[in-house]
Amino acid sequence: MDDLDVLDWRERVARLHLSDLDLTGFRAARDELFGTHPASPVPAADRPGFTGLRWFPPDPAAVVEAPLRPASGAERIDTGGPDGVVHYRRVAVADTPWGPLTLWWIEAYGGGLFVPVRDGTSGRETYGGGRYLTDTVKGTFGRGLTVLPGGRVRLDANYLYNPSCAYDDRWACPLAPAENRVATPIRAGELTYHD
Repeated sequence: MDDLDVLDWRERVARLHLSDLDLTGFRAARDELFGTHPASPVPAADRPGFTGLRWFPPDPAAVVEAPLRPASGAERIDTGGPDGVVHYRRVAVADTPWGPLTLWWIEAYGGGLFVPVRDGTSGRETYGGGRYLTDTVKGTFGRGLTVLPGGRVRLDANYLYNPSCAYDDRWACPLAPAENRVATPIRAGELTYHD
């Protein structure tokens, strides 16, 4: 895998997230991308037998609108990898039915919105470190989180997805800080990669 493969991966991820595919089509296209692309986080040795990611069944109740309230402060998260310490600024807090979730702005070149979530399924049915609703630095626009007029967001937990480190230890990923950990199980989105 080289830098141009990673560039192509990010472009394809962004195009997929911005596509007009429904949830079923989106999941099928994501499986194709993960099973075939040289920059896929699925280990190369696993790709020949890869049959797709595992998902909870689609759940219309996992789509919610939530009011936003102001947030302040910054956080330093050390991914432990070559990225080192990454700075995040709190943008707002969404008051969701699952509990409050902070929307973060990545304080780096170009920036980006980041919403990691660790819920009551983490470590049992889903990746222990949590999943992401959006990470716009990686091109995941408009599926898990949509900003609405009037200080609200639309969250679609059917699009919760695993960070790259959930597939292979060679990746380092920022995980959900304490304030984005909710006790409520969110049985929507991607399941663990490994049984």
